[in-house]
Amino acid sequence: MSKLPVGYLRWALVIALTAIISCVGTWAVLTYTAPTPGPTTPTTIHLKAAWIYVGPIGDYGWTHAHDVGRRYVDALYPWLETYYVESVKEANCPGVIDQLVAQGYTVIFTTSFGFMDATLDAAKKYPNVIFFHCSGYKRWDNMGTYFAEFYQLYYLNGLMAGALTKTGKAGYVAAHPIPEVIRHINAFAIGFAEVAEQRYARGELPNPPEVHVVWIYEWYNPAKAREAAESLITKGCDVLAFTEDSPTVVTVCEEHYKRGEPIYTFAHYSPMYAYGPDVVVSGQLVHWEVIYADIIAKIASGVYTTENLKAVDYWWMLHEGAVELGCNYSMPINPKFEAPLKSVTVVDKLTNETMTVYDLVFLRLEQMKDETPHVQVISGGEITWLTPNVTFDPFMGPLYDQDGNLRVPAGERLGHDELWTMMWFVKWVIGTIPT
Repeated sequence: MSKLPVGYLRWALVIALTAIISCVGTWAVLTYTAPTPGPTTPTTIHLKAAWIYVGPIGDYGWTHAHDVGRRYVDALYPWLETYYVESVKEANCPGVIDQLVAQGYTVIFTTSFGFMDATLDAAKKYPNVIFFHCSGYKRWDNMGTYFAEFYQLYYLNGLMAGALTKTGKAGYVAAHPIPEVIRHINAFAIGFAEVAEQRYARGELPNPPEVHVVWIYEWYNPAKAREAAESLITKGCDVLAFTEDSPTVVTVCEEHYKRGEPIYTFAHYSPMYAYGPDVVVSGQLVHWEVIYADIIAKIASGVYTTENLKAVDYWWMLHEGAVELGCNYSMPINPKFEAPLKSVTVVDKLTNETMTVYDLVFLRLEQMKDETPHVQVISGGEITWLTPNVTFDPFMGPLYDQDGNLRVPAGERLGHDELWTMMWFVKWVIGTIPT
């Protein structure tokens, strides 16, 4: 094959990238399906990228979802060679990076918050390698950061949980006490309380809304997740959410349902409808392939280099197509729960209009999907986040913490930096944040 001009290559990749982003909706598949390969590029271009995972690719949660994204871009770009290392402990991350660099990988993705410092050290040690760290905040000239943010979806799941609870108590199985998990707990609690408070005021619930939290201090530990779920159920929680990288909580809820004890839950990161068709209401699903396709194309086209990543920070949500509401792809709500959600009415706090919870969920979904709640501005190599006016965001005030302190006044909302460093619970949460 004759060598194409560099300018042609870059434009071809930019055009391909534009097409990819515009077709995000077509990427949702029930099981992994290889995409049509991207544009042919010169044989002199060969990019080697590696992924480091904190859990096994079979966890069917966090790591599984990342690996679906890896396999997608591997099939999409014929000039891309990919590799992964799974179940890497934080202490072993530096050694794994050394091995990958020695094997010739020039792009390395580290996919756990706990890998952040090891990735930063490696970026300084290997200035000719491009690094991207998921969920962290430290960057370097050759190290960017990225994350697919779920707080909007946790809020929507909270609305549904508030409609389905019979006790007024929801539970949350939480991995580690870091800002990511805390803002997700808070978003879920805000949605839960929005519905459950109105139901309690009407006499439909025996208790005002409470969201009980149990920490397990692991991202992937099915045994601890099961124990935590059972303890929450014992406390009277009849709807559970979780941050743990397996479908264990779903399995526990399905087991209780089959014993005549309905406990409802939500999918996390990957589709989990098959694990609990009687109990999985909806969930938060990720499309890492959207972010990985963008990053890889920009590296190959020369947009991203080893010298300009200090101000590259992806924080993509509904608007960018990086996340999706659902218990299965293209199934935002389990059909079994449509009637129950349509039977509960609430007053929309923005318009004072009475509507069903089912309609409120889709109204809020479209409101959040249509607008960008956090806008990134780069100036002088530094990132500044703006908080533009939007129709709705879960973290609009007034919001109070557990001690009754006003954290977000009426008419204001939390911005990126406040959410990214959040270490406090809203008033409806029962539990503490370990220090």
